[in-house]
Amino acid sequence: MSTPKTVQKLQVQWVTSENFRRYGQAIFASLDGKTYDGEDAQLNLQNGIPRFYIMRLENIGRKFHKITRHVQCTQCLGSLEGKDWLIAVCPPYNDVNEPELEEIAAFRIPGNCFIKLHEGTWHAGPHFDHEAVDFYNLELADTNRVDHFTHDFLNSHQLEFEMV
Repeated sequence: MSTPKTVQKLQVQWVTSENFRRYGQAIFASLDGKTYDGEDAQLNLQNGIPRFYIMRLENIGRKFHKITRHVQCTQCLGSLEGKDWLIAVCPPYNDVNEPELEEIAAFRIPGNCFIKLHEGTWHAGPHFDHEAVDFYNLELADTNRVDHFTHDFLNSHQLEFEMV
């Protein structure tokens, strides 16, 4: 007989540059002609061929039990059509091979913002309530084959998360 799972609620907060700093960057619009500075996405795409594409996700919802990280590159995600979306993240501790439960946080990303994840940041999402959302994604061409490390909380802790 299997152990019943526990559903842990994660309180979602609106993303800001300040509250997302541990995990990456929140990038909002700036005036054309602004010179490059630390508020621009600080990218690491040097370990392969960059891949910029649009991915369509359907019927995702707010629950998850797996969280993933990429250690060889940064990753940028943003929705098209101005749709808000959710992501759960955990800081990138290089000496730890699994995410710290007490460090997981959930954010709502407005449709006029994109996020850049630091190398190694654990992430679950994008998540959303819409039927479908198109996202642009900037990572490396082989990220999902050679730099895709996933932790399954259902297997390790009989745990599922729900962003509320």
